[in-house]
Amino acid sequence: MQEINWFKSILELFGGLALFLYGMDLMSLGMKKFAGNKMRSILALITKNRLVGLITGAFVTVIVQSSSATTVMLVGFVQAQLLTFKQTLGVILGSDIGTTVTTQLIAFNVTEHALLIVVIGFTIGLLTKNDQTRNLASGILGFGLLFFGMKIMGDSMLPFKSYTPFIDVLKTLKNPFLGVLVGTIFTGIIQSSAAFIGIVMVLAQQGLINIDIGIPLIMGSNIGTCVTASLACIGTGRAAQRVALAHILFKIFGVLLVFPFLGYFTELIRELGNLFGADSPRKIAHAHSIFNIALAFIALPFLKQFYQMIMKIMPEKIEIISDEEKKLLPFIKNLDENLITVPSVAIDLARAEIFQMIKLMEKMVNYALIPFMNKTIPMDNKYPHIDIIKGFKVREEKIDYIETQVSNYLLRVSQQEITHEETNQVFNLISIMKDTENIADLIEKKLIPLITKKSAINHHFSHEGQLELEEYHQKICKQISRVKLAFKDLDAQKGMHTIDKMQEYLTLEANFKLKHLKRYQQMKEETLDTHEIHMDLMDLLKQINVYTGEIAKSITQISVGKDTSKQELKIIPSTV
Repeated sequence: MQEINWFKSILELFGGLALFLYGMDLMSLGMKKFAGNKMRSILALITKNRLVGLITGAFVTVIVQSSSATTVMLVGFVQAQLLTFKQTLGVILGSDIGTTVTTQLIAFNVTEHALLIVVIGFTIGLLTKNDQTRNLASGILGFGLLFFGMKIMGDSMLPFKSYTPFIDVLKTLKNPFLGVLVGTIFTGIIQSSAAFIGIVMVLAQQGLINIDIGIPLIMGSNIGTCVTASLACIGTGRAAQRVALAHILFKIFGVLLVFPFLGYFTELIRELGNLFGADSPRKIAHAHSIFNIALAFIALPFLKQFYQMIMKIMPEKIEIISDEEKKLLPFIKNLDENLITVPSVAIDLARAEIFQMIKLMEKMVNYALIPFMNKTIPMDNKYPHIDIIKGFKVREEKIDYIETQVSNYLLRVSQQEITHEETNQVFNLISIMKDTENIADLIEKKLIPLITKKSAINHHFSHEGQLELEEYHQKICKQISRVKLAFKDLDAQKGMHTIDKMQEYLTLEANFKLKHLKRYQQMKEETLDTHEIHMDLMDLLKQINVYTGEIAKSITQISVGKDTSKQELKIIPSTV
């Protein structure tokens, strides 16, 4: 029996594993960045059609080379209400098919050329200045490191081929239940099914295990890979947690379905492998692929029933706080920390949150004139248990809270390796938030004192003055609506139209002021009584108009040179 240098073997094994995991991470990150905008467009195709969802999930996972990454993204999208939980079920099944491509690639015995792949990836990254090409180069470099790590692990295993105690330990894995358990635990620890399957392939390549041991191990790895998504859903909402639960239950269902027929399944894989002249690592890759493809097509017709089962296991939480009180609390629903490393997607989530800010601000502007036209302060239409003034303050607090959270989120996104286009988006989104917050501040700090002042003097505007204020207010409300639609679609043309209207309304405001001053000079009693409030209110509306122009400018700067044909935000409506 060959003498084993334990320190050297263990160092090589874990060093190779570290390189393998780093290569996987680098490849996945590089491909996510390379295909960021494509992923966003692809995910936008998800409809109620479960087959479309299946294909979408498979395609996205092939791009990012990780079913866990796809599931984590789904958790984020559901948390942000960009997708419903029901829409994700087909995508989850598809992601499990997509991840089998990774194991098929690993099964190619190209470890001898691993360093050449590393050199190619590094050289491309060194010679190019194009962000997309550099991201692709990172993916190639990671791919090479992955295989180099496999080679080191394989070399570290050579002395154990004749080491009886180690062989005896592996023989215990002939118990399929133990194999599934080991695969689940080990994959859960390293959080990568592809990495664990890579280790299993190395053992098979060295002749230390056969497919009778390897197949239960990879089945366990299919369950263990769900740990990543489970961790990602900690602290998220109920819908996002259901995504992680669905992923786990799909895998457990698949293993339970195959386990009683494991002998037949193994024999099928062996015969197919022999038919096509496949070696043991390739047979293991085939087993992984067939298992996930079969699971997807068996489960696909029963997604409705599966959805109902998940909803029974994890129903909506019973809120102790009343619905009325809950509506008043500031909250963030669209941001996901796990997606900061995918800037294109993270920026979309930030956009979804900013869209909520704009909707809140729109309500404030729409209600701005109501208190001036009533003898008493009316109740808020959306929050009927509080008055309009309190409603203004609630919305302003919500806007402040969102602005703080999203700004911090975008600053963290900007610390990633982002493209020039993404940098431009981050900068302008922060500007849009600041201008939106400024409008809310105007209403909270200047409009509310005017309402109090108007109530105190108990005088009415002149008939002409009131009509002018109402007309100008309607124009400004229309401006806010234009800004909202331009932002929703990231439409430069709509943004430019808003800027043109801003200039038009500045002229209109000046004309209205002149008319008011003429009435003032004519010493009309109602005009004299409300002169100061009238002028301040008109000036406040003018400032809001100017801010809409600033927001529109930022929108056009995001849109210029950008394909916005599929940029429309698809958000489930919420109460503002």
